[in-house]
Amino acid sequence: MEIEVSGVLLAGGKSRRMGEDKRHLAVGEQTLLERGLAVLQSIFREVLVVIAQDSTLLRIDARVVRDLVPDCGSLGGLYTGLTQATTPYIFVAACDMPFLNQTVIAQFTNRRATADIVIAKLDDRLHPMHALYSKRCLPALEQMIRARQLKIQEIVSQSSLRVRYVTEADLLTIDHSGHSFYNVNTMADLEAARSLLPRIPPSE
Repeated sequence: MEIEVSGVLLAGGKSRRMGEDKRHLAVGEQTLLERGLAVLQSIFREVLVVIAQDSTLLRIDARVVRDLVPDCGSLGGLYTGLTQATTPYIFVAACDMPFLNQTVIAQFTNRRATADIVIAKLDDRLHPMHALYSKRCLPALEQMIRARQLKIQEIVSQSSLRVRYVTEADLLTIDHSGHSFYNVNTMADLEAARSLLPRIPPSE
């Protein structure tokens, strides 16, 4: 059980593109929220679920915290998770990612000794909602919030922070298909996830 890193699941509850609260939509026998929470709880001793200030309070077996700063989207959720965690690092994931994988997450947590941010860069695209962050990121996040610079990817340009990238080569033997980074934003995405589920081995 990982004790130096907390798991943080962002479950804001807005779901604007979906049109309904996607946290409670099922993929297989579990909801999206339950699937993500189960994976994080199998890895991390401390797991937090971050919701928006105006979101319905979740009744789950985990610590639920509301955004400390309203209307800052995922950046605000990341800031809240880092602030509220009792560990020096967090691994953060969005609750709409149905195929989180323990072995893939270890690729991020195992690199923390030499980085403040460990983030996937796949096909030249960053994945900030499946990444590891240290508390050294907090001043930069506070500055971004004050400036209303809410695109999380831009935090990697902060010269004060050490950034390490996880690449396709790092994941080739454990998640070559990239299922770990699949997220559900629309009903079409949800149906695709449901179709994919039977074809994904337990290790993915």
